[in-house]
Amino acid sequence: MNEIRKEIDLAAPVDRVWRAVTDHEEFGSWFRVWLDGPFRVGEMATGAMTYPGYEHLTWRARVERMEPYVFAFSWHPYAIDPTVDYADEPPTLVTFALRPSTVGTHLTITESGFDALPPHRFDEALRMNDRGWTIQAANIAAHVA
Repeated sequence: MNEIRKEIDLAAPVDRVWRAVTDHEEFGSWFRVWLDGPFRVGEMATGAMTYPGYEHLTWRARVERMEPYVFAFSWHPYAIDPTVDYADEPPTLVTFALRPSTVGTHLTITESGFDALPPHRFDEALRMNDRGWTIQAANIAAHVA
């Protein structure tokens, strides 16, 4: 397996979910990160994690795409050891794809590129981010409800 895919139907209009995904303050609210500024394609988004147990981490992601209704960023998955420099590792790509559904919005969250990670990081990064995206899908559902 090289990717994580989470799909969820949200009882909110597409424009509402799009705002929750692409507005840095709204994203930070449900994702639990205090971002330094707005998302901009081609730029690094940074901030302080506010998720319990991960407050010691800095959030870093490069915004790759932001067009209706696809938002994507690259980052270093499960990069939780502050003593390790993950910069030389290839990042994974996280994509949020939205489309209208009968209940409001169908959201697909995909994280791909795990096969490029160093072998010693592959299993844990995949397992922990799979768990994390399950939690984050529930978080965004609660946020837009």
